[in-house]
Amino acid sequence: MQVIVHGGAGASPDDPEARQAVLDDAAATGADADAPLDAVTAAVRALESNPRFNAGVGGSVQSDGAIRTDAGLMTDEREVGAVASLPGVEHAVSAARVVLEETPHVLVAGDRAVELAADYGVETDCDLWTERTRERWADVEPPDGGPADHLAWLRERFGGIDAGTGDGTDHDTVGAVAREGDRLAAATSTGGRWLALAGRVGDVPQVGSGFYCAPAGGASATGAGEDIARVTLARRAVRRLERGDDAAAAADAAIESFGEITGSDAGVIVLGRDGSVGSAFNSDAMQTATAKK
Repeated sequence: MQVIVHGGAGASPDDPEARQAVLDDAAATGADADAPLDAVTAAVRALESNPRFNAGVGGSVQSDGAIRTDAGLMTDEREVGAVASLPGVEHAVSAARVVLEETPHVLVAGDRAVELAADYGVETDCDLWTERTRERWADVEPPDGGPADHLAWLRERFGGIDAGTGDGTDHDTVGAVAREGDRLAAATSTGGRWLALAGRVGDVPQVGSGFYCAPAGGASATGAGEDIARVTLARRAVRRLERGDDAAAAADAAIESFGEITGSDAGVIVLGRDGSVGSAFNSDAMQTATAKK
């Protein structure tokens, strides 16, 4: 099994060594699996449980004070499962796998997705708050009223450095791509973005944006979610594999075109059917790890 994982593209972290150790362990955990779908699920679950990343525990807080998680995963046979806007679900990647394996659908969202996950053994009603997120949320003055009031409040705050929200964890989405022989899978999971409108869903659970997999290879993206969705970043990377690029060239080309089109920051990891591995980013930092057994 061959695995590559990432811990998000964004500002340089304060604790890169500790974060790298977690990523290395997650990649190794994935490499112990028997099948690519098992590998990306295991690797991402390890990262969702670690509060150093913005996925699962320690996810970002939306404008109504709730933490909601999103995830998606896909195989080279184009089997897809995704979930969005899940309150109280640490392992969104496992909920996404329920959608893939147990339903005829691609994406299930909100409270019904939480109920679905619970019916198939995924733990719900989890406390996703950490000391760090509680402190950050305490430093802001959340709005009252409905969505229009929330929008007026967050217009200058969403994704920005304001009221203690710019500590570098905003883009710490996690993801993994795995390969065993000709079989591949990709997965991405996130806690969203700080001070987003309650119910906001970004790129992560959207096929081709936050994740994509095809016979040529797989990709997982991270960064400015709205712009990633607008240009379907993960699909762009895999398309380069389909045109004959190796994974490194595919990642570089995808991020270069993304930056030219949007002017925003992002990163992507890519694993080709031929075993080539690549990663690229135009932000200050993006940590990755690889493992092979």
